[in-house]
Amino acid sequence: MLYKKKWPLVVFLVPGLLFMLVFLYIPFVQNIKNSFYDMTAIIEMPGTEWKFIGFENYKKLFTDPDVRTALINSLKMMVLTVIFEVGIAFVLAVMVSQIKKLQQLFRTVYFFPVVISATAIGLLFKLFYNYNGGMLNQILESIGAKPVNWLSPSLAFIMVCIPTLWSYIGFYFVILLTGLSDIPDDIYEAASIDGCSRFKQVFYITLPMMKPVFFTSVTLAVTGALKVFDLPWVMVPNGAPQGLTHFLGTYMYQQTFGLNNYDYGSTLAVLIVVLGIVVSKAVGFLTADADDKEAKKRARAEKKKGVS
Repeated sequence: MLYKKKWPLVVFLVPGLLFMLVFLYIPFVQNIKNSFYDMTAIIEMPGTEWKFIGFENYKKLFTDPDVRTALINSLKMMVLTVIFEVGIAFVLAVMVSQIKKLQQLFRTVYFFPVVISATAIGLLFKLFYNYNGGMLNQILESIGAKPVNWLSPSLAFIMVCIPTLWSYIGFYFVILLTGLSDIPDDIYEAASIDGCSRFKQVFYITLPMMKPVFFTSVTLAVTGALKVFDLPWVMVPNGAPQGLTHFLGTYMYQQTFGLNNYDYGSTLAVLIVVLGIVVSKAVGFLTADADDKEAKKRARAEKKKGVS
């Protein structure tokens, strides 16, 4: 046994468990309860009683066009995060792994956007996109072109996605680069001796050996896309223009703290959590190794035999 005495483990684990219980699990259960009531205030005041409305808020989800827009935008963001955040991060990690002397410099440069406040990045790009005097329009005017409304209904979603995706590439870059460093150099040397090019080594050595790290990054990316809030809210508050840039997180915030629809906001929060669980399970199932799936099937079959 690694730890002969168990009480030190209890001492360190119980405070963390209590913290999660008080600030995560109990509020989440309360949030589910709130979604079934017509909340007149953020807390139930003495002498007042909230009206029980059952599944009315959940029925509203299926008829609310803004929820449909926010859900579609969040699903689009999931796809974009896998392609651009994880994809570009993987390409950068492979290239930087070939450099020995300046590797630490590239780690710092690519990770730097992650440590910058999302609010600061949002304000920065909002200045870039400004119609009057924005940097992008200044560049266009300097070459004789007309200024562009970068946050128009046809362009707003793309313009919001660009800084959102850019700001987290460094996060997955560091994860993937760490996974690359765990692959022994002897394997690449043997492949080179056998005549395998660097390009083929990526497909036949790097990707198969980095599958767990790669799929972990994909899971983090798609679940993180459901929680996108701060940067879009700073750039285009309230889903501007015309609610077309709403994500589930921004729409939940608007309903809860902007329009004081606390019960409906609680319902949206439950939707986000449920979608996060479903998506993470789906990604785990799709990315699971065939051998792991077969082993789980055998384990379930043996368990059923033991029960019978």
